[in-house]
Amino acid sequence: MLEWSTAGPAVGAAFLASIVEVVEAFTIVLVVATLRGWKPALIGTGAALCALTVIVVILGPLLDQVPLHLLQLVIGILLLLFGIGWLRKAALRAGGVIPLHDEDAIFAKEAASLTAEVERQQTSRDWIAGSAAFKAVLLEGLEVIFIVIAVGAGRRMLWPASIGALAACALVLIVGAIAHRPLARVPENTLKFGVGVMLSAFGVFWTGEGLGVDWPGQDLALFIFAGLFLVTGLTAARMVR
Repeated sequence: MLEWSTAGPAVGAAFLASIVEVVEAFTIVLVVATLRGWKPALIGTGAALCALTVIVVILGPLLDQVPLHLLQLVIGILLLLFGIGWLRKAALRAGGVIPLHDEDAIFAKEAASLTAEVERQQTSRDWIAGSAAFKAVLLEGLEVIFIVIAVGAGRRMLWPASIGALAACALVLIVGAIAHRPLARVPENTLKFGVGVMLSAFGVFWTGEGLGVDWPGQDLALFIFAGLFLVTGLTAARMVR
């Protein structure tokens, strides 16, 4: 039976984290489409999605063979490290120590880089452009897969987490297709702060579950951990500011 007290946060975490990754991939694909047309952009994107599908098909059955407590422990530790990394960078951005993430600036930088690469190489320009789209979608897609596994595998809730990730992909693609420009208005830095909080909370929760800890309040402990990481992140941002 589906436990929505856990499935809800899993869907939300996968959705928010996937939006961040998909926006970054969309920016690169849009650069390719703007400079070389949609054909190499779509070919590179399609090839990357095929590769990601193969990875998912292979990983899915393997995860079912791993004992649940071991899976929770390994994923919990990795997720905690991953989430704290996001939260640290988000706090530093909020405190003004490192620059805010700007999709318009990234678009301009990637466009200049791709143009220079096309002019420097002797191979097909469409091939270079398609390769750029392929690498961007594959790398960001791998992060989405990791996030889905991290927040969903701990309670065998990969489907709810996958739904959150797919909803994020659909939303970004629809908005991107309508706007046909970098999604600079997406509050990416705020999203990364929130995602860092949620992933860190899941990391502590799954690590404890893997070690056999009986959390007070069961799944509701997730919200307590999220609140603690949120306060810690906001405090750190204020201190560095």
